[in-house]
Amino acid sequence: MRKEECFYLGKIVKKFSFKGEILVKLDTDEPELYKNLESVFIAHGNNLIPFFIERSSLQKSNLLRLKLEDVDSEADADALMKSELYLPLDFLPKLSGNQFYYHEIIGFNIEDQNYGLVGKIVNINDNSSQALFEIEKDGKEILIPINDEFIKKIDRSKKTIIVNTPEGLIDLYL
Repeated sequence: MRKEECFYLGKIVKKFSFKGEILVKLDTDEPELYKNLESVFIAHGNNLIPFFIERSSLQKSNLLRLKLEDVDSEADADALMKSELYLPLDFLPKLSGNQFYYHEIIGFNIEDQNYGLVGKIVNINDNSSQALFEIEKDGKEILIPINDEFIKKIDRSKKTIIVNTPEGLIDLYL
């Protein structure tokens, strides 16, 4: 399994017991979807290694407590600290309407209701407090905040997102 075929689930942040249990900080708004997993992939260098789960439970709001097969001691758990967890993309629930996963809209066109065709989404920048569509048009980069008020329609069949941005926002980049 390659990372491109998976989505980021979370990161191992802490040991929970002397018997190898670990706590994973989940990157999701719905942690309860992941409390009964059979297995996960743990990133080791450029590889993803499958681990089977003996038991799991939710701790607090977004922490998943895991007991993995063959991780039976503090030393075993230490070796996994700060590792990232992944699951295959087909584990993601299907979204409809104006909901989307960032990875699914790369390559979609953005059309503004006033401006017209803005360009093609080449990336999503979620490193700041406001996630941004990174759009390419004629070699120029246009950044539009991912904001529910701006997004009017997502047409998956046409691979297009219709937005209504504040006047002048797109012109700033051109």
